Amino acid sequence: MNAKTSNLLIITLFFIVASTIVCSLSFADKADDTKWIAQCMMDNKDLGQPTEVVVKYCECMNNKMDENESQSITQWEKTHPKERKECSDKAGWK
Repeated sequence: MNAKTSNLLIITLFFIVASTIVCSLSFADKADDTKWIAQCMMDNKDLGQPTEVVVKYCECMNNKMDENESQSITQWEKTHPKERKECSDKAGWK
């Protein structure tokens, strides 16, 4: 194998490994978001709102939270009334 082929192989392997890591992190973030949103939906299921409204609300709140937040959406919303109102309005919460 010549030097040009060897370098090309190393570069290709680097991009494969880098792509795998990025994709894994992306799926991990998505799975974590899904977990938080599902918990938010369970916490709000008995408040008389249509499911679509609760989904929009929980997704909105999740998107407003920092990725490193350790509180649940339900805990976080209690200390963030501005964000709670914005998401309620956006979701059509009545």
